[in-house]
Amino acid sequence: MMRRPAPVLLALLLAPLLVAVPMLSAAGSPAYADAAATARPGTVREPLVRSTYALVVDQDTDEVLYEKNPVKVSSIASITKLMTAIVVLEAKLPLDEELVLGNEDRTSAGWWGSAMHPGVRMTRGEALHLALMSSENHAAHLLARTYPGGVEAAVDAMNARAALIGMADAHFADPTGLSPENRATAVDLVLLVKAAYAYPEIREFSTSREYRLASGRATLRYLNTNHLTSRPDWQIGLQKTGYTDTAGRCLVLQTVVEGRRVVMVLLDSFGKYSRFADAQRLRDWLLAKEVAAH
Repeated sequence: MMRRPAPVLLALLLAPLLVAVPMLSAAGSPAYADAAATARPGTVREPLVRSTYALVVDQDTDEVLYEKNPVKVSSIASITKLMTAIVVLEAKLPLDEELVLGNEDRTSAGWWGSAMHPGVRMTRGEALHLALMSSENHAAHLLARTYPGGVEAAVDAMNARAALIGMADAHFADPTGLSPENRATAVDLVLLVKAAYAYPEIREFSTSREYRLASGRATLRYLNTNHLTSRPDWQIGLQKTGYTDTAGRCLVLQTVVEGRRVVMVLLDSFGKYSRFADAQRLRDWLLAKEVAAH
């Protein structure tokens, strides 16, 4: 049973941690509701968000701009890969080191649906790029397998890092997100996005539109799983998508709306495009509020 969050005031205080990552307090829903209510001008109708869990926060002030079930725990699918990337980068492993996919990198989903297969070579940087941009599960597993101590050590590091930045309800069971036991709240994932944003590699790789990986005589072409990165009207600084049957369709991103840096978290959305439509509705709503305020 989920513990009831304490009804503390959510000013979402900042505390510098390691790479100057701010800590967002996982507080209770009454304070979130109060913060969201103050953000609603009477002339602008709140958007209909179809995702089951949602949270929009000002990246710099931690003001809550929108919330929907922000402290309920949910499976997070491939949003997991942001934490995989963080621990790999924090281990300071050489990104130009060549890695080779092996049979042990076969995920629970098998090799189906992937151009990857045992024997494919790539650098650690390329594996990181593909894991973040196209959500390549085998690349993510390869990153964890070649982490000092292997997959188990990588997952332990992921959970330790989550605890360190205040992700109070987060748990990681594998580096890909295929396990339904990879779970967190929307509040936790705002913290994760803010932590990941500190790394230029994560910002660059997660938002690039495509990547071509040379594999023998073939060239494997990968596209970003988030089509919003190709939209000229969006200014996205970091993003990650995710999907499993348990988690539903998920999306986290950092973007700029009228000069304000915001973090959006959308979890358990039904339908292939509804999470992106939710993000668009929330962005349009924020723009409309700015217009109404002036």
